Amino acid sequence: MSGPQLARAVLDAAKARREAAGRTRRRGTTGAGGGERRLRGYSGPGPDPRDPQLLGAVLDRLVKARGWQQPAAEATVFGAWERVVGPEVAQHSRPVKLENGELTVEARSTAWATQLRLLAGSLLQQIGREVGHNVVRKLHIHGPAAPSWSRGPRRVRGRGPRDTYG
Repeated sequence: MSGPQLARAVLDAAKARREAAGRTRRRGTTGAGGGERRLRGYSGPGPDPRDPQLLGAVLDRLVKARGWQQPAAEATVFGAWERVVGPEVAQHSRPVKLENGELTVEARSTAWATQLRLLAGSLLQQIGREVGHNVVRKLHIHGPAAPSWSRGPRRVRGRGPRDTYG
């Protein structure tokens, strides 16, 4: 055989295999709910894996599959600071660093730093409720940093100014 006759023979053999496979598959299924169904055409009225998915659900599955729960929770502390600690505290403080479960928070003033140190226990509970327990285990709170006179273009050698900062 050659040319069109060979092509016809191959086509007939493929059709025969397809019909045989279709008959064996159909025998195993039991109607509407049982057995293995081929996904073809429209998905129909019921839920189907081909249906459009919500973006949040897809992202949740991706985060779980890749093992990104801990980094995502840590990012929530920085990204949603106002929601995590409340608007008043967030207005006067900001998270600086989260390392090994220890969060460093910088307060706007020394008075707010003292207030946040007093509220540290309740802040840890709020953070635990919002982002998950054991994400933040300890808080380091400090006030604003004073300017440094040891570096810069106008540095003067010696003991520095004595009439400022104590």
